[in-house]
Amino acid sequence: MQQIAPMEASVRTERSRSEIVAFMLMAVALIVAPAVIYPLFLMKALCFALFACAFNLLIGYVGLLSFGHALFFGWASYISAHAAKVWGFPPELAVLTATAGAAALGFVAGAIAIRRQGIYFAMVTLALAQMMYFFAVQAPFTGGEDGIQSVPRGKLFGFLNLADQMTMYTFVAIVFLLCFLLIYRIIHSPFGEVLKAIRENEPRAISLGYKTDRYKLAAFVLSAALTGVAGGTKALVFQLASLTDVNWPMSGEVVLMTLLGGLGTVFGPVVGAFIIIAMQNYLAAFGQWVLVIQGVIFVTCVMLFRRGIVGEIASLLRIKL
Repeated sequence: MQQIAPMEASVRTERSRSEIVAFMLMAVALIVAPAVIYPLFLMKALCFALFACAFNLLIGYVGLLSFGHALFFGWASYISAHAAKVWGFPPELAVLTATAGAAALGFVAGAIAIRRQGIYFAMVTLALAQMMYFFAVQAPFTGGEDGIQSVPRGKLFGFLNLADQMTMYTFVAIVFLLCFLLIYRIIHSPFGEVLKAIRENEPRAISLGYKTDRYKLAAFVLSAALTGVAGGTKALVFQLASLTDVNWPMSGEVVLMTLLGGLGTVFGPVVGAFIIIAMQNYLAAFGQWVLVIQGVIFVTCVMLFRRGIVGEIASLLRIKL
């Protein structure tokens, strides 16, 4: 045992160093990227990367597959847009209000769905999301099929004008990095270790005295709240909140991003989100064939990269990302 302990400590130190290096490279890339890539594309990709990271917290580290995360993403978008345009909230308060709204929705949805397992859990989340989608179609304050348009970006903290693209990009990048670090801290905390134990063997976690339903509900609410940050920020970026963000295909899209990048990896959802958004943006000229191309690429990646792109790269380098 005395020989094994130093070995485990060495492995953890190596993993920590690799993750720190990967995070620093990602931060540097985000600083340099606006010089060569259109900032609006980067902001969209970062919003979806945060969405995918929040979703991965639930499926990758608790083992709960939600088909209803568009509920939190879309409604956070509506809340943020409504708060900024109708209530006159500054951008930071609009995003915080959207986050709180998504967390509240996550608590209600989680309390209903969390006692179900496997496909039943997934179907309950999908049903709840579709109920709220049809409510969004009918509700007067959502604008129906027109959505909430011309949402003002406002001034951050009263003096930073987010109408400027680079200022807005800096805000989105900082929000993403802070939320990414929060997710990383959650994963590597004692709370995160319990979540992994529940994923691996829930009956054993229960036998050790953990109230697993409470842990799963807490993880669900955290995932919903972080998804709310992504949805609320996206509404300000595009100055629009629409039915697209709350409809069920959005839930499928985030599943695709997470699986493509690497389920249960820290950086996988970020890579998956950037790849999917890049495909949607740069292959738009192919029209409906974009979906076919996405399908082919997805099937190829699933067959060749069973752990996801980042998972396979980390396995080859024998590091953890």
